[in-house]
Amino acid sequence: MKLKTLILLLIVVAIGALAALNWATLSVPTVVSLGVATVQAPLGLVMLGLTVLLGAFFLAYVLTLQGSVLMETRRHAKEMAAQRELADRAEASRFTELRQFLETQHRTGYDALMARLDALEARLSARAQESDNITAAYVGQLEDQLHRRGEPNAVQPVPPVRTEPELRL
Repeated sequence: MKLKTLILLLIVVAIGALAALNWATLSVPTVVSLGVATVQAPLGLVMLGLTVLLGAFFLAYVLTLQGSVLMETRRHAKEMAAQRELADRAEASRFTELRQFLETQHRTGYDALMARLDALEARLSARAQESDNITAAYVGQLEDQLHRRGEPNAVQPVPPVRTEPELRL
């Protein structure tokens, strides 16, 4: 129990106990002025009745206030759920856009890489073909020199010095 509720309950119990212990005094009739008229009534019971009536109105007010707070809380919860749903949809949309962007970037990078690999492969193939041709030329020259060595007075040609360009990747 909260402290406020406990104090309120103690006050109600104290009023009830005071009224029960002093019932004879509360029920003694006296002259009570109502402003425009005077009546003979027990003043203690009138005051006790007004206290009970005030307590009933207070309880009704508290229940009404609690009900309106609950309704307002429910309305806020529904609005928050709607806003959360909108935020989730927006976030999902951003994730979808990000995924599409990343896929596009990946595809572009992949295509560029494959084009570069194709160019490197073509250069490497041309270089290998050139190397094969150079090797075949050297072998042909060596065979020609071997055949000429067998001939007397044959002039021995000097093979040309060739520098190969550096292979760049």
